[in-house]
Amino acid sequence: MTSIKEAFRVLRERDEAALIAYVMAGDPAPRFTPGIVDALIDGGADIIELGIPFSDPIADGPTIQAASVRALGSGTTPLTVLRIARNIEKKHEIPIVLMTYLNPVYRMGMEKFLSAANENGVEGLIIPDLTFEEEDSYRKIAESKSIDTIFLAAPSTHPERLNSILKYASGFLYLVGLFGVTGARKQLQSSTIELVKRFVPCTKGRIPLSVGFGVSAPDHVRALVAAGAEGVIVGSAFVKTIEQNHRNPDKAARRLKDMTRSLKTAAKRLR
Repeated sequence: MTSIKEAFRVLRERDEAALIAYVMAGDPAPRFTPGIVDALIDGGADIIELGIPFSDPIADGPTIQAASVRALGSGTTPLTVLRIARNIEKKHEIPIVLMTYLNPVYRMGMEKFLSAANENGVEGLIIPDLTFEEEDSYRKIAESKSIDTIFLAAPSTHPERLNSILKYASGFLYLVGLFGVTGARKQLQSSTIELVKRFVPCTKGRIPLSVGFGVSAPDHVRALVAAGAEGVIVGSAFVKTIEQNHRNPDKAARRLKDMTRSLKTAAKRLR
């Protein structure tokens, strides 16, 4: 059992959904990321998702694109992010997931990248531009390194395709809650709630369903959990807070901790 699967099992017993907290590693500079992650964990994050900065982040909106530019400008590389993951893993017993694109993995070499990820405490990988039709060799290597392959599903995913994805996915299924790219929204669309309700019967008992894209407030989290989501993924709201307080890391950490605490409180189901 991977630590991601174990984390969801424990949370299920506590009647809680997982709060998966995303930040762009290296934003505003690599030395700040461990402290940022400390604040998220202190606030109650259950899984940490570290973004690897990339020059063409096709799934990301303006907030995370800007963070990627800042991280690249500070000299952050995939190896930098792996070292950050290792430092976090040494300090905290919490699953670490990387979000990247296929190009950096392919450039380093799948075997080399996945071996390095395993050696540095990474438990799962999200690669938005890797489809299950193309992932056979990747998945075999990932399984040999005990790294979960976390696939995305979208509002447009047909039930037959979803069943095919579920045969290969592990860790959790990342449900893209709306059409478009990442980014904090003030309101949660009613279509997102209906989407969760539509996916739950397909994933229940097979893999935890976690919802992202546009999730930024406690009431969003509460509504998604009530609809049946076992995890919620929050990213742009955290990244925007880092951007707004990049000259004052201590202030950023305090705000991130407070945000995380309120989001995590909303992830606890009412008995």
